[in-house]
Amino acid sequence: MKSISKTLVSLLGKAGIWAGAWVATAAHAVKDLPGGPAVNQLDFHPAVTKIAEEQHSLHVFMMVLCTVIFVAVFAVMFYSIWKHRKSVGHKPATFHESMTVEVIWTIVPFIIVILMALPATKVLVAQKDTTNADLTIKATGYQWKWGYDYIKGEGEGIGFVSTLDNEHREMSNNGAKGVDIDNYLLKVDNPLVVPVDKKVRIITTANDVIHAFAVPAFGIKQDAIPGFVRDTWFRAERTGDFYGQCQELCGKEHAYMPIHVKVVSAPDYAIWVQDQQKKMAAKLDDPSKVWVLDDLVKRGEKVYAANCVACHQPTGKGAGPIKALDGAAVVLDADKTKQIKILLNGQNNGSMPAWKQLSDTDLAAVISYTKNNWSNKTGQLVQPAEVKAAR
Repeated sequence: MKSISKTLVSLLGKAGIWAGAWVATAAHAVKDLPGGPAVNQLDFHPAVTKIAEEQHSLHVFMMVLCTVIFVAVFAVMFYSIWKHRKSVGHKPATFHESMTVEVIWTIVPFIIVILMALPATKVLVAQKDTTNADLTIKATGYQWKWGYDYIKGEGEGIGFVSTLDNEHREMSNNGAKGVDIDNYLLKVDNPLVVPVDKKVRIITTANDVIHAFAVPAFGIKQDAIPGFVRDTWFRAERTGDFYGQCQELCGKEHAYMPIHVKVVSAPDYAIWVQDQQKKMAAKLDDPSKVWVLDDLVKRGEKVYAANCVACHQPTGKGAGPIKALDGAAVVLDADKTKQIKILLNGQNNGSMPAWKQLSDTDLAAVISYTKNNWSNKTGQLVQPAEVKAAR
């Protein structure tokens, strides 16, 4: 018996040492991410907008009010149970009702509900007031990325897709072993850039399934529904990087759909707009241009990495229900229009989304890349003019 006890003590001691070492290692490895999640976070994110501050104040008010009610009700109940217990000689009352008591417990809850409803209604109405926006941006949810289009205001006409950084995806695919970066699975290739102290209206919709656009530091969360348009707004009061994620379960890659909003000063935003406009002008390729295979494949590799790798994987083998491109009949087929139509119109009820938002050249490039990569050595080339003709 003593030997068993000693063994148990020894095992518990070792377990305690291992647990302590693990906690110490984790504490050193993980740090708070400014504008994003914090270690052992229990409260809301630090507010960056007035709406978020009001939400936080409303939450605290409700918690205090509910706590007071809870303590008061249970204090009276336990006092009555203790004070009027049978063991000290008390006998139950024989009256059936009291008009005074009934009036009190009707009026008091009514007043409490009004006290809760007034500030809540004020915050809710303010959340939905998207009028007089300085900047309007459409956020479109895709499986599994976000598309941003600047519709109105400074930067009108700018549009791009924001995708999880490939390095972070590779970390996840490898089991995230030894990962100690603060923005794990939150880094994107193209963050949403907005100016500070400007009212930004976000119009949400989706291309395939229901998503949700949410940035906790701004106090916003709005569903993005295919075929419908919803909107929300925020006015960031300080510059910095702020993070969110899709908050509607949208498929197997749901965890790989981060939101990164970069809030910059007005001068920096103007510079960013100019840079984006120059990049867009440089991308306005002549669809009648005739490309050589090598140049088009190199461009297609970049398009594939930005838009296709999340589902079809770097190896082109796909995963689960996602069909492989390596060795696929439609990719190897000499009739190039088949693959062009799939990229333009989608397939399988949206499981393969349409990619009409990409330029003719980008579509031609990514098709040519898939036809000449991995084991697909077809030598086939798709010109932008062929894509334009199929639109």
